[in-house]
Amino acid sequence: MNSAAWFTVLIVLVGLERVAELILSRRNAAWALARGGQEYGRQHYPAMVALHSGFLLAALIEVWFLGRAFPWWGWCMLVLVVAAQALRWWCIATLGRRWNTRVIVVPGLPLIERGPYGVLRHPNYVAVVLEGFALPLVHGAWITALVFSTCNAALLRRRIQVENAALAQAPAARVDTSALEVDQSEDQE
Repeated sequence: MNSAAWFTVLIVLVGLERVAELILSRRNAAWALARGGQEYGRQHYPAMVALHSGFLLAALIEVWFLGRAFPWWGWCMLVLVVAAQALRWWCIATLGRRWNTRVIVVPGLPLIERGPYGVLRHPNYVAVVLEGFALPLVHGAWITALVFSTCNAALLRRRIQVENAALAQAPAARVDTSALEVDQSEDQE
């Protein structure tokens, strides 16, 4: 199998991972909405879905139809892709039931400030940016990396504004351990 075929396998695996995320996201969104969660930023969500879906397809098209070769830095980019996936799933595990691909705030639940959220306000978006840059460059698809990164930056700017405004309405995180135990048990329901 040539390197373009291996890259196709990688893209398919990332696509399957996205399907798993969407299934989990829908379940978690239903959980949040059933507890009185309020959704913010619905207007930009379809653009996000279209951009992220087109991203995977564009990388394949660029590699296959523009004849991109596997570059010497491809292995470094693959390491970054794996790191982005690890960070993404660390975010998902940390947020538990509160993670989804939409912006939904459940009244009465404090912000989570552990795991990667103890270091960064939006660590999942770091994973998105890293993957959006590195995944196409695994096989030299620099046009996809550039176009996606530019479009994603504009979309993330709006998304982070919406999310920050929504999270500003959440109560401050509790610091006593009994409150953290209650918070963790709510995430596991």
